[in-house]
Amino acid sequence: MLDTASNRPDLPAEIARRRTFAIISHPDAGKTTLTEKFLLYGGAIQMAGQVRAKGEARRTRSDFMKMEQDRGISVSASAMSFDFKSFRFNLVDTPGHSDFSEDTYRTLTAVDAAVMVIDGAKGVESQTQKLFEVCRLRDLPILTFCNKMDRESRDTFDIIDEIQENLAIDVTPASWPIGVGRDFLGCYDLIRDRLELMDRADRNKVAESIAIEGLDDPKLDEHIPAHLLEKLREEIEMARELLPALNPQAVLEGHMSPIWFGSAINSFGVKELMDGIGTYGPVPQPQKANPRQILPEETKVSGFVFKVQANMDPKHRDRVAFVRLASGHFHRGMKLTHVRSKKPMSITNPVLFLASDRELAEEAWAGDIIGIPNHGQLRIGDTLTEGEALKVTGIPSFAPELLQTVRAGDPLKSKHLEKALMQFAEEGAAKVFKPMIGSGFIVGVVGALQFEVLGSRIELEYGLPVRFEASQFTSARWVHGDKLAVEKLINANKQHMAEDNDGDAVYLTRLQWDIDRVARDYPDVTLSATKEMMV
Repeated sequence: MLDTASNRPDLPAEIARRRTFAIISHPDAGKTTLTEKFLLYGGAIQMAGQVRAKGEARRTRSDFMKMEQDRGISVSASAMSFDFKSFRFNLVDTPGHSDFSEDTYRTLTAVDAAVMVIDGAKGVESQTQKLFEVCRLRDLPILTFCNKMDRESRDTFDIIDEIQENLAIDVTPASWPIGVGRDFLGCYDLIRDRLELMDRADRNKVAESIAIEGLDDPKLDEHIPAHLLEKLREEIEMARELLPALNPQAVLEGHMSPIWFGSAINSFGVKELMDGIGTYGPVPQPQKANPRQILPEETKVSGFVFKVQANMDPKHRDRVAFVRLASGHFHRGMKLTHVRSKKPMSITNPVLFLASDRELAEEAWAGDIIGIPNHGQLRIGDTLTEGEALKVTGIPSFAPELLQTVRAGDPLKSKHLEKALMQFAEEGAAKVFKPMIGSGFIVGVVGALQFEVLGSRIELEYGLPVRFEASQFTSARWVHGDKLAVEKLINANKQHMAEDNDGDAVYLTRLQWDIDRVARDYPDVTLSATKEMMV
């Protein structure tokens, strides 16, 4: 995090105004709705969509895949850039569904902070906890939004206690709810001593805000019923005694999370949260790389690919690489070196995203996320620089937990299937293994829903019906070690061996016993459950 006493120069103003963050939550906590309201307040859209569109009601802008729109879930991470007040927000909406945790994990390597959305009735759920642990690994600053306060929700202190206990982080209230469920009137803004009242009539209207002089201001009696006001005064007094005060430095270091309460669907509490991201969120941070870290204020441009999305526009077989700029000021038409292949690339048509809408990016700064359309040259983990051989580190690839063989419905189209699978493997949507013995491909994913998504996408995007069948293997491990030792293992265990889409050796296992046996018989070989992307 930023060390205030360090001798680094000040960031250029354009970089300092950027806030790049992801939204994380359990499915159904209201993450996509919150994303919509962010866009609404950023002036990016005029009317927020609904997650499940009824008839001609507008669909949400951040869910662009057909399956996402049909089911009302977010399947792939999407990026959006918009201005809010003096800030430039780069927001990455991540899939909440646990079956897509790998996409989310990689997305979190490309942001400087996370907004954690919690359902007021359910508190901290399993997926939130998993994602939170990922943020923990990287000490990401976290801001919390407790959503759905207009429904029956739990006691405010209970929610805060649960976050503190489960996630081992200090929580400090930035606002305090007045009433819950049907009685929910709004919030008391503890940072600016204001009363924020919710308008239930118009969901797209910004809440009314009333400036008051502390909790003893007689103006409060005009707006809040006596029994709720008494409770509010008691609770805030307790909160100020029991909970730590807001410390901006502790927030930046990832030790403290400020919490705002609200109702995203009623546009309530969202603006205060956005102000909070601007005020307490970190500026673009240094990026870990080999052989040195990259600082955002460096004049030379560098960036890395954290996601590849194939066929965003089904009419063109395009592949868009999402690139997080780590340093410098990028201009359209720049020549950058593709470090893995050591070849120069002319970036002639970079795009900025508003979900599935995009516009040409004439320029971009460190902290921004741009899309580079390409035909398969760029892969997840690739670094682009102005000539220096830097390699951004820390973008992992996980061993899949579920394996199935895949066959084309039409045997004559197996070549097409291979092409489709390779494209999804580059996108990081699935692992594709080609066994050394036998035909066909084995597809590995982290969650079962991914098989459905893959099947539906191969059919929609390539016109290829496919079927998945059970595989005798249950997991895959990457093989590392001395070349001779690896060859010895491969030659003796051909029925277990496969190659991934990069041509790296993979050992397919049925039982833990297989892994133990390799460890015992081949001490010079290591089997690993992760591989650093595209080293």
